Amino acid sequence: MSKDIKSVEHSPKIHQRNDPQLVNDRTFFIDASNQSLTAIPLEIFTFTELEEVHLENNQIEEIPQEIQRLKNIRVLYLDKNNLRSLCPALGLLSSLERLDLSYNPIFSSSLLIVSFLHALRELRLYQTDLKEIPVVICKNLHHLELLGLTGNHLKCLPKEIVNQTKLREIYLKRNQFEVFPQELCVLYNLEIIDLDENKIGAIPEEIGHLTGLQKFYVASNNLPVLPASLCHCSQLSVLDLSHNLLHSIPKSLTELRKMTEIGLSGNPLEKVPYLICRWTSLHLLYLGNTGLHRLRGCVRSLVNLRCLDLSQNHLDHCPLQICALKNLEILGLDDNKIGQLPSELGSLSKLKILGLTGNEFLSFPEEVLSLASLEKLYIGQDQGFKLTYVPEHIRKLQSLKELYIENNHLEYLPVSLGSMPNLEVLDCRHNLLKQLPDAICQAQALKELLLEDNLLTHLPENLDSLVNLKVLTLMDNPMEEPPKEVCAEGNEVIWKYLQENRNRNIMVTKIQAWWRGTMVRKGFGKFGELLKPRKKGKTSPKDKKGKKDVKGKPGKGKKK
Repeated sequence: MSKDIKSVEHSPKIHQRNDPQLVNDRTFFIDASNQSLTAIPLEIFTFTELEEVHLENNQIEEIPQEIQRLKNIRVLYLDKNNLRSLCPALGLLSSLERLDLSYNPIFSSSLLIVSFLHALRELRLYQTDLKEIPVVICKNLHHLELLGLTGNHLKCLPKEIVNQTKLREIYLKRNQFEVFPQELCVLYNLEIIDLDENKIGAIPEEIGHLTGLQKFYVASNNLPVLPASLCHCSQLSVLDLSHNLLHSIPKSLTELRKMTEIGLSGNPLEKVPYLICRWTSLHLLYLGNTGLHRLRGCVRSLVNLRCLDLSQNHLDHCPLQICALKNLEILGLDDNKIGQLPSELGSLSKLKILGLTGNEFLSFPEEVLSLASLEKLYIGQDQGFKLTYVPEHIRKLQSLKELYIENNHLEYLPVSLGSMPNLEVLDCRHNLLKQLPDAICQAQALKELLLEDNLLTHLPENLDSLVNLKVLTLMDNPMEEPPKEVCAEGNEVIWKYLQENRNRNIMVTKIQAWWRGTMVRKGFGKFGELLKPRKKGKTSPKDKKGKKDVKGKPGKGKKK
């Protein structure tokens, strides 16, 4: 059934958001989210055919008994409100399949009502201050496919969780698990497990029983090793092991043929695991802060790689094998010891984001200027060597949208920045800039111009012509035009000052032009000559011209 036609039969409050959708004059969908509601509008309960209701991000404090009228409701979003308790009538919604109560200060005892919703397939309880999951939820809800419990205080799962045989996704990020929940290893339909940001010290060998597991997130835990049995999770494509205590990964994982994303950042590896080069299907590879001094030559075999993070390592040069990764779109080389880039860098024709911050370039690495597709360039130097210039050839990067050149020793900016039609963000904070080029006013796509902590005293008088500029920072500059107190008031006040100042200058110019023109018309010559003292007794050119013009006419005091 189509739900593309909008209803006009609804309460005035609901009308302020998306109108309900109609099918045969019956309302099936209402969106009353983000309206600062303190209560659910009672008009909603008159639409008894409703199947989906959005009330998230309001200030609703209770659910009224009238909710039981919505016999056909399948989707109910009440996240980001002020609910502390749930009314018993909520448990009568026998058709409800998706319920979101996240970011509410709900009492644990009140969650017992949820156990009556036998048709539930998705239950989200993110950040609800839960210390334990009510056992009856695990006992009574046999159709759950998604259980979201991120951001609570859970240390374990109830044993009854094994009843959730249809569970496909479970989100347990940012809890207090110190031991991997063994019960998960018997939920054979699991496809996604998220246990990021806990305190888990080991993963059991039984994890290999989850042959349908596709995405496994265990970043920011205390894992020193991985079980070799993980290789039996043959459908695994995403594995995030970042920020653990791993020195290596089991060779058995070579058998995982569907890997597209592997996160190993923040582990003391010191070298790239050889088996990674076997995962030729990889799209994303994160190796930041792993103690690397070099890359294996076989990395060039990862021809499908789109994102490679090598930041915060000990690389003293950009590995040449990277230039063979023709599909690379994101390359992070920040915080290494790189002083030069290879001339072959231009072969990365699809590269859009390049991070070079915190390296040891003695001058701007002009090799980046051959990256025609580049959209974001990070080359701020918060430590080590400082750049003193950005070349005018920067204009070659016509696709560039964001340029970060903060924490350098730049005294001026290239005029060519004004001829970069897509530039939206320019970060020049913490430099030695004394002035901005007037051409910057031609960069009409600019949205953010960050200039704090420089030596600026003036702004270009037409800077207000940047109609898309939303963020302009000028703190810690010795500003005179506009004065500091004006700059502190924000863009609108700065723009008004620039406009008034420009109008004053235009008026002064007009007055000067009028005065000069008047003097010239009176015969005093060019303006420069007006400044010369006239000799006593000499007649002006106008006087001579006047005498010549009246030749043959009677002089003063004579009659005709």
